[in-house]
Amino acid sequence: MHHSASYGSGPQERVHQVSRASGTTTLDGKCPYESYQAPIPDCCAAAAAAAAAAAQETYPRPPSAYDGRCYDDCQRIRTPYQEETFPQQEIPTPGILRSQSRVGYEDQRSQSRVGFTTDSRCQSRMGYDHNDTGGGYLDQNDPRMYCTGTYCMGDTMMANSRGVCGEEVELDMRRHIQACACTCNHMGYGNYMDYQTTCLTELPDVAPCNGTVRLPPPCVESPSSGGSKERRDQNTRNKCRTLAPVLLFIGALLMGGLCVPFFLHSAPATHQQRLEVIRRILTEVPLIDGHNDLPWNVRKFVHNQLGEMNLSSDLGRVDPWARSDWSHTDIPRLRAGLVGAQFWSAYVPCGAAQLNAVQLSLEQIDVIRRLAEMNAQHLTLVTSVRGLINAHRDGKIASLIGVEGGHSLGNSLGVLRTFYGLGARYLTLTHACDTSWAVCSVGETNTTQDNIPGLSEFGKAVVRELNRLGMLVDLSHVSTRTMRAALQITSAPVIFSHSAARALCNSSRNVPDDVLRNLAKNGGVAMIPFYTYFITCNSTATIKDVIAHINHIRKVAGIDHVGIGAGFDGINFTPTGLEDVSRYPQLLATLLEDPTWSEDDIKKLAGLNLLRVFAKVEQIRDEWQKAAVLPVEKISPPDNSACAYGAS
Repeated sequence: MHHSASYGSGPQERVHQVSRASGTTTLDGKCPYESYQAPIPDCCAAAAAAAAAAAQETYPRPPSAYDGRCYDDCQRIRTPYQEETFPQQEIPTPGILRSQSRVGYEDQRSQSRVGFTTDSRCQSRMGYDHNDTGGGYLDQNDPRMYCTGTYCMGDTMMANSRGVCGEEVELDMRRHIQACACTCNHMGYGNYMDYQTTCLTELPDVAPCNGTVRLPPPCVESPSSGGSKERRDQNTRNKCRTLAPVLLFIGALLMGGLCVPFFLHSAPATHQQRLEVIRRILTEVPLIDGHNDLPWNVRKFVHNQLGEMNLSSDLGRVDPWARSDWSHTDIPRLRAGLVGAQFWSAYVPCGAAQLNAVQLSLEQIDVIRRLAEMNAQHLTLVTSVRGLINAHRDGKIASLIGVEGGHSLGNSLGVLRTFYGLGARYLTLTHACDTSWAVCSVGETNTTQDNIPGLSEFGKAVVRELNRLGMLVDLSHVSTRTMRAALQITSAPVIFSHSAARALCNSSRNVPDDVLRNLAKNGGVAMIPFYTYFITCNSTATIKDVIAHINHIRKVAGIDHVGIGAGFDGINFTPTGLEDVSRYPQLLATLLEDPTWSEDDIKKLAGLNLLRVFAKVEQIRDEWQKAAVLPVEKISPPDNSACAYGAS
């Protein structure tokens, strides 16, 4: 296209050209020590001085001598100890493991702080028969009550030749533990805190070495224990006092879980706060714009000589871009607009139809690919959903190719397949001119065309081949008849890459409500343009007018079927507040003022809807490949123009 004083018109609308934890071993609960050969050293002796000093503190700290050296001593010394027995009691069989020492230190008290008095009794799980325990229960004061696990972290004790596992704690050992304020675990029998707080059966059961924690059943009163009614009532009251704060705490957590998300997701109070929310959202979801005509401006302004332009600079300050009403795009503004993915249009004018449209389209595809290569720090060419997501994850702007206008095919499905091989991922069936197989929106106003179907047989073959390739069918610029025909024939969701709602602006370029409803059934998406003549049908519009179209399509088709396709660099009139590609966050933040718009809704509008459609198109392609669906071989009607070679 030749340059003119105003650098020519844009591709969108020719009639409005006004200037402007691995490795862990699970054990079976047995202690790793079965016998001991010599007395175990007193680990508390080293901590006595520290414990005495700590007694003066409100919250005593563990003595510095607590370093686990006793564990090594236990490993080396294995001489059996002299067995001591309790009067009138048999030595129990090995039982279960009990908890390690608790964290925290307080003043000694002889009575349980969780509601169990010194005469409360808990169910025995230590291997005693009922004859030994008077019905299977042990007094809390009974030294056998405190048989626990096998960790050797503690002080002097006496163990019998059967080993420590399952053995009861001797009376002198129990007294020693109660008097010793060190943190030693006393060969798994606990420390002084365990002897003043609660029945050990309420503590987690810690298996040796592997860190597995098992919670034993709670202490309960047994009918066979012979306890009095008063004792049971007292225990019940004690349990209630114990459980009440726990239940209150759990209730507070539940209320917090319900209320905190409500406050976190409540509408931000100011526009700046909403912008911050949008910035966060667009780091999670790519903002995908369905249409940008920058490649055609590259041809108009610098004749595709990319060395004569610097897309990383502010083109708004560089001629001829700065003097054009059709220029809105460069990398600084794309970054400011938080754009995650952009469909770049490989557009050629309708005047090239049946002439060199195919060659020009190939050259525009080449421009798009080279733009991405020359600006690889910011742009990356992608051809799939996975590539788009990966680019966004890597902080790049995913660059995709869309061919605008079926006349670019030269009536050849072979050319369509070639475009796909070069990276094109949608085809707009028409531009502002009819083809021999599809009717455009301009042709729709011609009453002499009323008897012509929207798609010919070859046009239907084009749609089927797009489905087979995994290429999006774009219905912007087509007539209503073509919209309906394409929706009937396609097996995959379609898009309108840059079309608004006809109910709000009665332009043949926009989508009527009945088609929007069918679009929802199809699963497709309509992407709202920013060209004022599609928004208000005149040269002025505001950001609120664009939002009105978004809300209308949301109301008619649903939130899952609306997106953004601004059409920048192909329009010369933009709404106030949406002057260039840097303004997308302003649009989304303004939408967020409306309480009916949630963050999830914003994410769908910004990019999730288009990603879903794109993914479904790829799924249809993969299914057809598995079914061995062959390429469409249909030949278009012969072209009898003087510029066509007639041989078949």
